[in-house]
Amino acid sequence: MNNTTHKTALLGLTQDALVELARGYGLPAFNGKQIAHWLYQQRVNSIGEMTNLSKKVRQLLEEHHITGVTAPMDMQKSRDGTRKYLFATGHERYIETVTIPDRERCTVCVSSQVGCKMGCVFCMTGKQGFQGQLTAGEILNQILSTAEADRITNIVYMGMGEPLDNLDEVLTSIEILTAPWGFAMSPRRITVSTIGITPGVVRLLNECEVHLAISLHTPIPSERQKLMPIESVYPMADSLEVVRNWNFGLQRRISFEYIVFSGMNDTPAHADALLDLLAGLRCRVNLIRFHPVPDTPLPATDEQRLVDFRDKLADEGLTTTIRASRGQDILAACGLLSTNTRCGENPPEQTQ
Repeated sequence: MNNTTHKTALLGLTQDALVELARGYGLPAFNGKQIAHWLYQQRVNSIGEMTNLSKKVRQLLEEHHITGVTAPMDMQKSRDGTRKYLFATGHERYIETVTIPDRERCTVCVSSQVGCKMGCVFCMTGKQGFQGQLTAGEILNQILSTAEADRITNIVYMGMGEPLDNLDEVLTSIEILTAPWGFAMSPRRITVSTIGITPGVVRLLNECEVHLAISLHTPIPSERQKLMPIESVYPMADSLEVVRNWNFGLQRRISFEYIVFSGMNDTPAHADALLDLLAGLRCRVNLIRFHPVPDTPLPATDEQRLVDFRDKLADEGLTTTIRASRGQDILAACGLLSTNTRCGENPPEQTQ
């Protein structure tokens, strides 16, 4: 029998929440700050390692809590060095996390939901459907429990799920990542990607300082609606109005993700429409190669068309790059994350 199922995780609680937790047990506030220090700066795996807490306090915590730090169930390594991790969640469901080493940089791509409800036709996660929200602790565990945890320089919320559909937990995780009492990471090392849930875009911009990436994929609304049903609920024009009226300064970035499909969104007419749509906006467009998924007849563009499309945009002054595809051989590249085949299995017990 798993004797930890009734225990709640400490990972994912802010310092203020940990102070309140300590006070709830009749403990002084500084005990809550000590717990935050051990979790986020010392990165301990167990309550027993919090050695400046008295034995009595540690025993009290162990009766009711686990740290919430859990090891991955599985790891696959790509020929290019990319790694894909499989984590169990409290929903008895699974998520995938990707780490991407690149010379002095190491980026971790974290998931924010189990599956996704947005239904984008080119995405394996969307085909999986929505199966649950992740807690802030489950988001942070993806960073703490990879083999590269001590080398991570950048974090992108671009894994499974729509981050702005789980915004409270995403913002809490960002607070912990960037706070001096937390991971003390620069928000300029973090990017949150969204398909453009406009109210969430407003909150994200107001409540944190991370970079914003918006999935665009075509400048023509009727075409976008066929690829991304969210267009009929939150039109891209609304999100663009928000970002046009936002002062990003010189450090905070806005970028647009653009998966390229042959003959569908890579024509000269699409380039012209994209230039008109983004005119006057200081931004970057990231072109992404399409990786075909089952039951999706969308055609991938060829390399020359991709380069021509990039060059046309760049020649008109729009900063445009072609994103390198990493981890395609282990289904870790953009749009390929899915744990649908693992959903019926039982996850391992959480470790403390």
